[in-house]
Amino acid sequence: MTADSTPRCPWCGTDPLYVAYHDEEWGRPERDPRALWEMLILEGFQAGLSWYTILKKRENFRAAFQGFQPETIASWGADEVERLLLDPGIVRHRGKIESTIRSARAFLEIEAAEGFSSWLWSFTGGGVLQNRLGTMAEAVASTPESTAMSKALKKRGFNFCGPAITYAFMQAAGMVNDHLTTCPQHGECAALA
Repeated sequence: MTADSTPRCPWCGTDPLYVAYHDEEWGRPERDPRALWEMLILEGFQAGLSWYTILKKRENFRAAFQGFQPETIASWGADEVERLLLDPGIVRHRGKIESTIRSARAFLEIEAAEGFSSWLWSFTGGGVLQNRLGTMAEAVASTPESTAMSKALKKRGFNFCGPAITYAFMQAAGMVNDHLTTCPQHGECAALA
């Protein structure tokens, strides 16, 4: 519930970090290519874990990955992978770390060719898909759009981007508005579209 007793989406609970993420970030349309890449990478790191785990470690990730600057990360190799595997502040998964480096290279190719943000947003026709969820039971784990995005990302060299991960990314990046209609953020995010 918000201060005025209006119900939020129940998934954020009452933890201040999670509530702030829900109220200030999740579902707000993001168009900055670097920010979108960071969000996509963190969703991949979340695979098999809770998003809250990643959210608590997000600042550590940002420090370890030098601000998620693809131009920097694309040049990394084995030394950086080994350094990151020793960092207790992040999720130490070799496959996900190596995937991040490959994904930085793929990001740069897409950005140079057609613009990473424009390319990602093309999967929603360039606009926000407005869902009208009354309850969490109506929410889905993937959609035809997230499946298409997943396939296209994999074809370009990304990993840890299955349809459920890409849908979670689309929700977080505001490509789809999945705030419950009873949540004040639904209207706010719709107005930003």
